Amino acid sequence: MERGYPTTFDELDAPWLTAALAGRHPGVVVQAVEVIDRHDLTNAHARLALRYADAEAARSSGAPDTAFAKLAPTDERRSAILATGMGQREALFYATLASSLDLRVPVPHVARHDDETGLFVLVLEDLVAAGCAVSDGTWGMPVDAVAAALEELAAVHARFADPAVRAAEAPWVAVLGPGGDYGKVMLRYGIEHHRDRLTDAFVDVAGVYCERTAELHALWQAGPRTMIHGDPHLGNLFLDDGRLGFLDWGIVNAGSPLRDVGYLLTMGMDVEARRAAEADLLRLYVAALAAHGGPTLSFDDAWAMHRVQAAYTVPACCQVVTFPEGASEARRVFSEAFLARCQACLDDLEVLDALAARGLAPAA
Repeated sequence: MERGYPTTFDELDAPWLTAALAGRHPGVVVQAVEVIDRHDLTNAHARLALRYADAEAARSSGAPDTAFAKLAPTDERRSAILATGMGQREALFYATLASSLDLRVPVPHVARHDDETGLFVLVLEDLVAAGCAVSDGTWGMPVDAVAAALEELAAVHARFADPAVRAAEAPWVAVLGPGGDYGKVMLRYGIEHHRDRLTDAFVDVAGVYCERTAELHALWQAGPRTMIHGDPHLGNLFLDDGRLGFLDWGIVNAGSPLRDVGYLLTMGMDVEARRAAEADLLRLYVAALAAHGGPTLSFDDAWAMHRVQAAYTVPACCQVVTFPEGASEARRVFSEAFLARCQACLDDLEVLDALAARGLAPAA
């Protein structure tokens, strides 16, 4: 255990959880903890079963019988992942903002972070036990749920569009830079080794991203800015009795609201459903943003921004396009569906033309 923070799930034991849960569930004593499922993605994830010294007291306080836990990875990626600050941002979101937003997000039981080391511990609502549905990639969010979520996002975006509000309520929500070369390396590897699985548009947009990163990032940041989720693709969404919820707040940042909107539409819906409803959903969002006192956007301007934001789906696929041989069947299914959504939206929205119109044509 480092600086009092568990670094493995073995260290996330009964005494530590008893102390950590005291802030939200005072008086609850954890008697035993069992890891009932675990897997490693960007970070280490596990489902926990908790047993209490007084089960009735724990239940009345709202303490969970099962929970989802997230820690930093323990493999060679650890230092790089901690350096991104994703864990700290997500812990801060759950600790300071989650309860004040009219969005469906997992209930946080423990949300701790360490500024010095970047270490973090999250113990959140177990969505499986709550009866929520998380897609395996083969099905997308339904139109009605997306429409309602866009109205909820509009209210959040409007609230934090004022820099003074962000400074007062969420000073840790910052503008993120272009990042390092990790995504470029992965994209180039994917193109070199798996070109036959990638469309021409994907390869060309990847070329723009790799060669003119700073210019493309500046284009993505153009226009009004607010606090955004930053990563609402299908793997970070869930349905709770028809209501769309948002997982994984590690990339919460100050950016264009059209990043959230566009990414939800292109990477959170089935392709055919998006094609049929995309324009109407964007109109709904623009109207809702204005109604909540946020920035006023014309549909034409929002649509133009949406087409540019769609280019972000390419670097978002940087790990997918390596097609790792050791991936599980579930991971393979999800990754292929993820890439298919990306490649479809690049063609549908004529993203290359949108970039070229702003001086970012691919190299000849």
